[in-house]
Amino acid sequence: MSKARIVISSLSLSAAALVGLAVHEGYTDKAVIPVKGDVPTVGFGSTTRADGTPVKMGDSTTPVQALQRTLAYTQNAEKRFKACVTAPLHQGEYDLYMDFGYQYGMGWICKSFAPPLNAGRYLEACDKLLEFRKVNGFDCSTPGNRVCMGVWTRQLERHATCKALAVQ
Repeated sequence: MSKARIVISSLSLSAAALVGLAVHEGYTDKAVIPVKGDVPTVGFGSTTRADGTPVKMGDSTTPVQALQRTLAYTQNAEKRFKACVTAPLHQGEYDLYMDFGYQYGMGWICKSFAPPLNAGRYLEACDKLLEFRKVNGFDCSTPGNRVCMGVWTRQLERHATCKALAVQ
């Protein structure tokens, strides 16, 4: 039985998705460079401090502060998401694209995913996930790589989930 898509204005990031995002990102109490050549992150992958300035090496946080920062970011990201994606989505699709936006930035949602989603081309939007496989010019889909295989694995998981939801 197919579940109906929901009007985008009625959706918000689920608690399960927020927890999943935190698990995928992992927690660090001190700023780290997650992948060679990337920008510093702290907490659950935050690249900015609470005041909006970039994270710098030496910055630190607590689990509570990190979760508050992640929640604040996702709440702002939801506004951006809903400003460009107008198509109805399943809750799982919404959560998936919000998770992607947290990792890559919401600008990519509006640029790459909104056009096919808003045209009702859900499978096409899913396939666009596979275009995001590079980190600093390195193709993370390269078999056996030790640079960023986790990035590619996460994209493959998103793609499989997306395709399953798109046909519902």
